[in-house]
Amino acid sequence: MIDKIRRADENEVDAADFFAHTPEDVDQLYAKLLAFRRLREKSLAEAPPGYRRNGPGNRPAPQRAPAAKVMHHAYLGGLLEHMVSLCGLCRAVLTQYPEADPDLLLTGAVLHDMGKLEELSYERSLGYTDEGQLLGHILIEYERVAKKIDAIDGFPSDLKTLVLHMLVSHHGQYAFGSPKLPMFREALMLHYLDDLDSKMAAGPCRTCLRQGRGQLDGV
Repeated sequence: MIDKIRRADENEVDAADFFAHTPEDVDQLYAKLLAFRRLREKSLAEAPPGYRRNGPGNRPAPQRAPAAKVMHHAYLGGLLEHMVSLCGLCRAVLTQYPEADPDLLLTGAVLHDMGKLEELSYERSLGYTDEGQLLGHILIEYERVAKKIDAIDGFPSDLKTLVLHMLVSHHGQYAFGSPKLPMFREALMLHYLDDLDSKMAAGPCRTCLRQGRGQLDGV
């Protein structure tokens, strides 16, 4: 018999105890992501690696956010797992194409999905925020990153244009939400590597498959 019921405070609940999540150690993944940000190009090294919004338990949002609701890395920590994996792919492919700018490509890899921190809601369930429904992550990150770059003294305007182009073109097709198609080497590489990593991680997470569970509720 239930005598009393109340809504739990967010700090009392860890969603990872109830929802699918990455099998990787998110603290180690986050450290790897920051390591990829050690760039030689001073301006890009100062570009924003993400946002400092924290979730329950004061854990940085990139360590909790999914990369999508359905399509790929659709579980807690999936966004971070995707970004680290994509950065690893970039490093590997750069050995084959040394003429590409590694700092520019890695900057695009780190920033290309950061708008999903605001697009998706993932504290109590997995869904879309109002901003995510009305704008989508590409427009959200374009605005956020542009403002943060503008706050950096002396950031080259032509470099800003290249970074923003990589954000708006990384889906690669107009039908998939990109307002522009990739128009230079690093943007094209980012699109194809992002598409590859996304397709390799489509469907339920590895932990869920081992436990015989599906994706997050509501997917």
